[in-house]
Amino acid sequence: MKKFLPFHGMITMINDFLIDSSGESTGCYKLMSVENGHGALVNFVVAPDTYFVDHVMVALGNMVTGFYDANAAVPLIFPPQFRAIVMARDTQYQNVKVDYFNSQLVSSDNNLRLNIAPRTQIVLENGQAFSNNPANRNLIVIYGATTKSIPAQTTPYKIIVMC
Repeated sequence: MKKFLPFHGMITMINDFLIDSSGESTGCYKLMSVENGHGALVNFVVAPDTYFVDHVMVALGNMVTGFYDANAAVPLIFPPQFRAIVMARDTQYQNVKVDYFNSQLVSSDNNLRLNIAPRTQIVLENGQAFSNNPANRNLIVIYGATTKSIPAQTTPYKIIVMC
């Protein structure tokens, strides 16, 4: 099971990333450096299948959150280099959480519970409607305000089901 971890910061570099030994870039993979403002730096490998929330274009200076699989093997280099699974550019009044949500729609870290409303859009990563129950799946949740309870509760704007 994937364990998604976020890293939030400012994009300080975007370069082509070489994936083979030929020395030529295909242009399909990017290396994004993200610095959190407290001295921590992470390089994200952005692949063609990396999901960008709202399909936004990111640029140098943007504040973003990159989500990666904490259980995946990574090279022992500095700065750490993770394969980005989901990237989200900061947007006012919008939060993003990527996690496994159980049968009660509570995240695996027990920090967020989803209350689905009729207006909550539930889609696949390709934008098509998802007609089944989103419980017991990895989800990308886009939401606004939450309660101060434990777990915090929210009615999401949009849920993207990661199949």
